[in-house]
Amino acid sequence: MELVSINNHKELPKIGSKESDKLLREKTDQFESIIVKMMLDEAMKDEKNLFSTNDPGDKIFKSMYREELSNASAGGFGFSQMLFDHLSQKGVKSN
Repeated sequence: MELVSINNHKELPKIGSKESDKLLREKTDQFESIIVKMMLDEAMKDEKNLFSTNDPGDKIFKSMYREELSNASAGGFGFSQMLFDHLSQKGVKSN
């Protein structure tokens, strides 16, 4: 059995540090992006385009477009801010 040195552990982030806040903001923005993507997928699932054929590439393109749209708008709907505020008050910081 091999013992692992205590010195090899990863340093825990400090609560209230700017770097931790930045990482937490990135994670909450990513979460908001996922929520927005799910809403866009649901809203546009029955979308019919008069000018397109039933092309599989069209579905892939539209999915990629909605994903990029959700990534670009992350942080603008308020979910990220609410989650960031809640987790900051609880003292939870991302690793």
